[in-house]
Amino acid sequence: NKGLIQTIPVDDYVAATSVGIVANEALLDLAYEEDSRAEVDMNVVKTGGGRYIEVQGTAEAMPFGREALLTLLDLADLGIGQIVALQREHVGHLLQK
Repeated sequence: NKGLIQTIPVDDYVAATSVGIVANEALLDLAYEEDSRAEVDMNVVKTGGGRYIEVQGTAEAMPFGREALLTLLDLADLGIGQIVALQREHVGHLLQK
């Protein structure tokens, strides 16, 4: 209100989601009930520009392979893309430095 900040001081969005494998099915945005039964549980945090901030995944029972990892990362990208789209809708497009 005082006009001290002329532009938004943020240069990219940040979004996070969980993904996992429950009953051999890859799921996005796990609810607690799904998370507690997950064979693989992963959290992914990315910038709006698509760069990773955090990837944390755990095989709760049996180890998982590269194909499952890539499937989960693709699913996380879908969810994060939806969150970033909502951020853009409400905040507007940010100028990239």
